[in-house]
Amino acid sequence: MTVSSPQETRWKAWLAGGLLALNAAGSPAADFDPQRHAEARRLVEELTAQGIDRDWLEAAMQAAEYRQSVLDAMSGAAEHRLTWPEYRAIFLDEARIANGVAFIEAHSDAFARAQADFGVPPEIIAAILGVETRYGEITGRHRVLDSLSTLAFHHPSRGRFFRGELAAFLEIAFEQRRAPGSLTGSYAGAMGYPQFIPTSYRAYAVDFDDDGRRDLWTNPVDAIGSVANYFTEHGWRADAPIYHAVEGPAALPDGIEFNRAARPPAVPAARVAEAGLEVPDALGDDHRLLPVALEDGQDAWRYVLGEQNFYVITRYNHSHLYAMAVTELAAAIAEARGRKAGWLEAADTMPEEAP
Repeated sequence: MTVSSPQETRWKAWLAGGLLALNAAGSPAADFDPQRHAEARRLVEELTAQGIDRDWLEAAMQAAEYRQSVLDAMSGAAEHRLTWPEYRAIFLDEARIANGVAFIEAHSDAFARAQADFGVPPEIIAAILGVETRYGEITGRHRVLDSLSTLAFHHPSRGRFFRGELAAFLEIAFEQRRAPGSLTGSYAGAMGYPQFIPTSYRAYAVDFDDDGRRDLWTNPVDAIGSVANYFTEHGWRADAPIYHAVEGPAALPDGIEFNRAARPPAVPAARVAEAGLEVPDALGDDHRLLPVALEDGQDAWRYVLGEQNFYVITRYNHSHLYAMAVTELAAAIAEARGRKAGWLEAADTMPEEAP
């Protein structure tokens, strides 16, 4: 007779409980049942070969449901349809600023450690969490299992990408002994306080309170450290400016590619100046910038010149509007805390006389 260890017994009990929860959540249609869905079956085979329990995987995919609403939401993201004033108004409200101040005060030790270890200011970390989930208050109502299964097997152009996210999500749920059907997030499968997609969770989440778990769903300390780690891993430069606010022509100039947030700063300062934008004297002609032009809603343009740290913020969301919202919310939180935002003051330094 084989006698199981207490640890193995607990593991089997968890697995059985997880399967029951998944089966209870599943629909009779079983949209992604590996027995009938060839692509889901291949995913199960791949993950089984990596050591994940086959029964658990099959139960998970049997419980996953197709969600047309997820595909509809993917085409209507705010970054694709709003002007800068409209987008800014969503995130720069008094409550979000005040709650950002309170969140930093409530977790001051974690923020201080994050700045010391990673060089990222508390206000920037808080602004990310504020924009993403209102500091953990709103983390998403979509079952991550459903969202990622739908996108992995039905998105018209990014299925391969989301298939990788679905695989990573199942790995994380299995490792952390969580029933996949119980975890919720955004329609795109982003999770927890910082809304990490699964591959980012796997790569950049840290156990910042040393409790043995990387928990971004319920642990704000892990979330704070993980956002800071994410920024550092993507090239954040401590004490460097985020952008330069500059003057420019009333009409958008030709010859400059604006708002290319998906690329690192690449436009020489000399070329920016030739286009009619003011460039801080401290920047050499070959200094590379990421020019941004924002509609102000009054037939005019606001210009900023993004630096490396601006680009790093867009690694979180590939939108110049997102990076601007995070930076301005961070500045507002710093002002409300009575602190000088040195990382922004440097960005706003202008020549005494315009060229």
